[in-house]
Parts: sequence; C-alpha cells; structure tokens
Amino acid sequence: MLKQFILSILLLGATFIANAQNVEGIVTDEQGEALIGAEVYWLNTGTGVVTNLDGEFNIERHGTEKRLVISYLSYNSDTITVAKDDNSLYVILKEDSKSLDEVVVAARAASTVSSRYTPFQTQTISGEELCKAACCNLSESFETNASVDVAYSDAATGAKQIRLLGLSGTYVQLLTENTPGVRGLASNYGMEYIPGPWMESIQVSKGTSSVINGYEATTGQINIEYLKPQTTEPVSLNAMIASSLRAEVNASAAFKINPYLSTGILAHAKTEMWEHDGNGDSFIDIPLTNHVNLLNRWYYKRGDYIGQFLVRGLYDDRRGGQLSHAHGEHIENPYQIHINTKRLEGFIKNGYVFDADKGTSIGVIMSGSYHDQTGLYGDKHYAGAQANAYLNAIFQTEIDERNKIVAGASFNYDGFKENLIWGNADNNFDRQEFTPGIFAEYSYSYEDKLSLLAGVRGDWSSEYGFFVTPRFNVRYSPVAWWNIRASAGMGYRSPNLLADYNFIFPSNREIIWPTEKLRQERALNVGASTTFFIPIKGRELQITGEYYFTNFYDCVVVDMDTDPHAIIFSNLNNGRAYAGNLQVEASMEILRGWTMTLAYRMTDVKTTIGGNLVEKPLTNRYKGLVTTSYQTPLKKWQFDATFQINGGGRMPTPDAENPLWETNFPWYPQLMAQVTRYFKTWSIYVGGENLTNFKQGNPIIDAANPWGPNFDGSMAWGPIHGAKVYVGFRWALNRND
Repeated sequence: MLKQFILSILLLGATFIANAQNVEGIVTDEQGEALIGAEVYWLNTGTGVVTNLDGEFNIERHGTEKRLVISYLSYNSDTITVAKDDNSLYVILKEDSKSLDEVVVAARAASTVSSRYTPFQTQTISGEELCKAACCNLSESFETNASVDVAYSDAATGAKQIRLLGLSGTYVQLLTENTPGVRGLASNYGMEYIPGPWMESIQVSKGTSSVINGYEATTGQINIEYLKPQTTEPVSLNAMIASSLRAEVNASAAFKINPYLSTGILAHAKTEMWEHDGNGDSFIDIPLTNHVNLLNRWYYKRGDYIGQFLVRGLYDDRRGGQLSHAHGEHIENPYQIHINTKRLEGFIKNGYVFDADKGTSIGVIMSGSYHDQTGLYGDKHYAGAQANAYLNAIFQTEIDERNKIVAGASFNYDGFKENLIWGNADNNFDRQEFTPGIFAEYSYSYEDKLSLLAGVRGDWSSEYGFFVTPRFNVRYSPVAWWNIRASAGMGYRSPNLLADYNFIFPSNREIIWPTEKLRQERALNVGASTTFFIPIKGRELQITGEYYFTNFYDCVVVDMDTDPHAIIFSNLNNGRAYAGNLQVEASMEILRGWTMTLAYRMTDVKTTIGGNLVEKPLTNRYKGLVTTSYQTPLKKWQFDATFQINGGGRMPTPDAENPLWETNFPWYPQLMAQVTRYFKTWSIYVGGENLTNFKQGNPIIDAANPWGPNFDGSMAWGPIHGAKVYVGFRWALNRND
C-alpha cells in the first residue's frame, strides 16, 4: 500500500519551481572573448550559476528577485534588471581599471566560486572542478574542498561519511535539486549513488540555511544539481578503470522533442572486481560491488509555465568480509558481509508566476522515494525499508525593490521498517513519523552593500510534538572588496539508530540500546565569516576566515569509552555536546592558467560521556590543504594536484588490562594528482589517489578471530587501502557540432 502511495506521488504530484522561465545568456569582455566561470547570481538569493567554456549560462528565474548580478575577477560587476520577457541576455563586462597595474589578456576563472552577494556562506563547485579528479561519485567530489571531509565510517563495508563543521553528515541537509536526497537509510551509501558525471554543480552552504527547505540543516546544506536536458550536450560518455579493477561507465543523452519539451537520460554502471587485501589481515579492503543507476528527466516550458518530471532507480550489490583463502590457507567459516540495495525516487515540478514585475508566484513541490536494503554482517542479519513522501507549497512576492517575503507550508512523511537479528535477539525498529509545518521568510537588500534573511518555521511531529525553527543570515560589505557575514539558527533531526550508526554492524561489541525513548536532536548553530577580495596586478587574491559553533541541547550520545567491548546509546541527559570549527582559506590565480588554494582548519568536538566532557573519538583535530591546477594556453593540457594533512585525534578508551589499540591516532598525509589532455570533443585523463600510500595499520581489531569478543571493524580513522591509479576518457557531442 505504501509503495503504491509513493508511486502515485511520483506520477500524479505537482511540484513548485519559484521561477516560471529560464534566463539564458552569454558573458564576454569588450573584445567579445567569452568569460569562462563568470558568476551569475540573483541578488540576495542563493540561486546562481557560473558560465561554461563558451561564456554561456542558463539560470532559472527566481520569483522574488529580478536583479541579476554578473561578476568576474578584475572586471566591474554588472547588475541587470531582467524584465518578464527578457529570456536571452548578452552581457559585456568592462575591465576594472582601478585594480589593474597592467593589461591582462585573460585570466582563468575559479572553478569553485564563493558567492559575494548572498547572505549565506556558500561555495558553488562547478563541473570543471569535479573534473580535477576521477570524481566517480558524490563522496569523491570533495577531495579538493577544505570544508568537507569524507572518510570511511568503518573498515569492512566500504561505507563513507562526510563531515562538515566537525560533525558527521547526519547533521548536514543533503538535497538533490532542493528535494530530500541522502537521508535515512540512504545515508550510509547514498553519496556513492550520485555519480560525478551526472552533477552539473554542488552548492555547499555552511551554518544555518533557509527555512524553505526544512528544519534539518544543523551544520549546513549541500545541494546537488543534475545535468539538465535543455542545456547539456546531446550525447556524452565517460569511462574509467582503476588499478583496484574498479571500472565505471557513465552516459547521457538529451533530446529536444519540440520547442517546449525536452528530455534527458543519465546512465551509470560500476563494478569492483578484485578481492584486494593490501594489509594482509584476510579481510577485503574494498568490497566487491555491482551497481546500476538510471535517471530520466522531462522538462517543459511554455509562457509563464514550467514543469519537470524526474525518476531515478538503482540497484547496488556489495560483498566484503573475510577471504575464504588467505596466506595459502583455507578458512572454514569466513566472516562474510553482503549488502543489497534497491531504490526508487523522483519528483514532479510545476509552477506559475502571476506577476513577474512583483515576483509573485505560487507552486507546490512533491517528491517521493522507496529504499530497500538488506545486510549480512557475520552473524548479524539486517533488513530495512524506508518510504518518504515530501510536499512543499510556497508563495513568494515582492513588497518593493528591497523587501521580499516568502511563505508556505510543508509536509514530510517517513515510514521505517527495520529489523536486526543477532544471536537470540530480534530487535525491531519499525516507526512512522508525520511532520506538517508552516514557514515564513523575509529578505531585505540595499544595493550591493547589505542583504539579510530572517525566517521562522513551526512544525509538528507525530513523534516529538511541536517545535520552532528560527534562522537569521546577514551579509554586509563596507567596501566592494570586503564581505562580512553572520548567521544563527536552530536545527532539528529525528534520530535513526540503525541507519545513523550502521558502522557498529561489523563488530562484536555488545549493543546496549537506550533505556528511554531517544529525544529529537536539537542544536543551535552560530557563525561569522569575513572575506577579502584583494586585486593584485589584474588578478584577485581571495582570503576567507570563518568560525562556526554548534551547541546541542539534545543529541544521541554514542558511548564507545565506558566499555571497550560495548557501545552504549543514550540521550544527552544534562550533559554537554558541542563542535567548534575555525578555518582560514586563500585562493588565487598565481600566474596565467595556474591557480592555487591554501586552507587550514582546526576542529574542537566534545561530548559528555560518563559525567566527563571528552573529545569525540575518531575525529581529526585539524586539516591542512593545498590544491593547485595549471592549464596550458588554449586548454590542451591540465595538471591538478591536491595535498592534505589530516590531523590526529583520540581513540575510544582502550581496555586498561588488555589494550587492543592506542589511545590516540596520528596525523597522516594524502596526495591526489591528475593529468588531462583535451581534444576538440574528447579528453583523456590519468591520475592517482592516496599517492602517499598511507594506510591505517590494523583497521580491523582482532581480524584473525572475527567470531571472538575483541573483533571490531568500527575503529576506522584513516585510509583503508593504499595508492590507486586510474585512467579514463570523456567525450561529448556539442550542441553546435
């Protein structure tokens, strides 16, 4: 019944798009040369794109804003008021003579763009940035990013987790095209389910975000934009193979049915074929995987109406655990891991703008998903399914040029069926949660100097009752080359023990479930940042300093310290839990075609365990990053390299009488590099990951005795596998070919 309900939403629902038409255009300099990577943003919003290799852009209209900002380093920014009938623009930017000591013929644009005009601290990672590495999926898209960490959640299953502002990805709102994305049961492997070649861009916002998208963003929001059929190449292909015998193929096709209707298909297949055991512990370092992923989107635009339909299905099967033959010996009863996943999701979008001059629009967004996952972890048997239905209705209008309001209502449904059988214990975690809510948001802007956003929403959960989410963001520019931002707001999330803490499955630690119902997690996030845009001989040095602090009032405490052979779940219960994150980052085009980013981050995360405020285990205390890229004239060759220093941290308290691991883990380096050769319609690339060949020593505790009480695969803090090299190619048939 529930499956039919979800499918009916996908087929019959209607969704909102706050803009009823797209605005297309080209950005050039005064000589008519295309400006690659120019930033195109609706003033005082988080909606923006960057121009492609031909200087072209395509941006969806924003119902509450008509002023489009176009900026490019060493050029004067231009703000254009876009009328209702203006669907095609040609923008010429003039060089900023005040910032130039000499004439610069061309400058390479940054492929990661930090917004200058939105009240949010937002970075847009473009498709060009994603091509600096193999970027096979979302979890591998942040290697060149200082703010987001990606690491293995355990040493046996291959599951990865992200961290933002020092906290795990469960506190980050991960969206796909502003609809619910990686959450719930999908949180363990969901980032691997979004192929890199499918992504048009990634927007990373730190701290509190808009209340329009819900209440779950505690440390930030990550939104993924897929390729669009109306703007992408008619046909493209991307294939690669790695030294671990990992092979991937990605293909896309876009068709224009008539002047109003277009459709696109994205396909992805992946396989891991080698039972690799680099550290000789008899456990497979990288699980064997077979994965198929398909997406179809329809796009319709006519007059003031626009509609979209998207459906995606995937199948994923992964096998890991202990080898049946190791070191020349046959293992009679190997510890096996087998995880099988099937998922269906989609959305439909319909919207209409009533008055483009006042930005008045109304619409509805609906999305749905069904996720089915089974798992065998030695003698643990897991079966889980989650159905999600989401509705968001939004009204937007402009009071005047400086003042705008947004209001609406939302509804979210999560239905979980989860069961974990281990020994004689049969643990059932079936539950349902209905959460209707209402929200309102006010924005104010004054020229390019000041923009602020204040919002509040009220939601009622069938599990946790009524709660209020206030949020505030402000940006102030005393001068054109200096931005100051501040934010504050609440974030909430419903805990999901088995989905959130799946890393405990490949372990023989005793699981001590909470004696009381887990409360809803609540946290206040406050932050401030300052950015300087310093002109240096026709180029721009961008320096950003920021600090964010997250304070929990309620959260799930995961105690791995009290008993080294057990894991204890509980509420915070008058304890403290917080995360502080300080980061400094500088980026610049050093010489023509040569860009570099330097960053350093310190993290302080503590939780009360056993009455003591202690450092959260398995969390890096600091991170240093240097990423550089050189592109030869006429873009024939490109050389990319990223070097990371990942700081050490604390391990869970070991057994004093029989210590199986150290008290702390050390810092470790990682190096990634890639060389790309471009041709007219295709390119080839060769690269390597973890070229320092650093591997965590003995990532699985007591791997020689997986059925014994000391076996533990949950103690991952570093790379599980060593150096890996890959080779691949990309090909695309351009629209004008």
